[in-house]
Amino acid sequence: MRRDIRARMARFAGYAAGIGTHVLFAYTVWHLFWFLKDGRAASTGGNLGLDAALALMFAVPHSLLLYPAVRSKLVKVIPAAFYGLFYTVATCVSLLLLFHYWQGSDVVFWDLDGAGWGVMTAGFYASWIALFYSLYLTGLGYQTGLTPWLYWVRGEKPPRRGFDACGAYRFIRHPVYLSFMGLVWFTPHMSLDHVILTGIWTMYLFVGSYLKDRRLAYFLGDSYLEYQSRVPGFPLMPFGPLARIPVKAPTTDQQTPRRAA
Repeated sequence: MRRDIRARMARFAGYAAGIGTHVLFAYTVWHLFWFLKDGRAASTGGNLGLDAALALMFAVPHSLLLYPAVRSKLVKVIPAAFYGLFYTVATCVSLLLLFHYWQGSDVVFWDLDGAGWGVMTAGFYASWIALFYSLYLTGLGYQTGLTPWLYWVRGEKPPRRGFDACGAYRFIRHPVYLSFMGLVWFTPHMSLDHVILTGIWTMYLFVGSYLKDRRLAYFLGDSYLEYQSRVPGFPLMPFGPLARIPVKAPTTDQQTPRRAA
């Protein structure tokens, strides 16, 4: 009897975790839109060091929690079906803290109006459209943890996740990161605090793209290495790890795709 009650309570907690996480995700995305669109009002004695720390607080865990070695350790205490939810909650909490504590600056690099304002605003909205389009292509449910959670709800084992280079992925490897970069660069009002955010997050997006390539090569093996040889990570990348990468002689590890923990 007690075992049955515990099982029902665990099931209820699992349902609540999935629903609550996605409510939190929607709430955070809404506030991210307005934070990037309107920024923060300038404050006297704004702490730009705090702003830099807040920007890093989002960027570092966002890639670290997906690193295979880190993930393999955490899934020992967090069931694999809920790891995506945990990742989403960690991301949302770091962003909400950033929104709350961010300090605006009265130092302004540009403040556009007229045609310049129109171009920047159009680029900002286009970046949001491109972001959700790219997430749709790569599987938004995997990004938020919804898809593994739904398999848990149905009591099914999730299939091995493959990679299909469709849509924008036929031309660049990282349309999600490129779209997100547009969110921070396309602004008609570039203040010093926004420069700090843009600089740190741009570096994160380049490093994160490189790390994602390594993760996908680790999990997918030769199929992703061949894709890397045909498609650049970003447009206009003539060399480096985010350009097209010639296929090297495969090793045993590269030939064998791995399943995510």
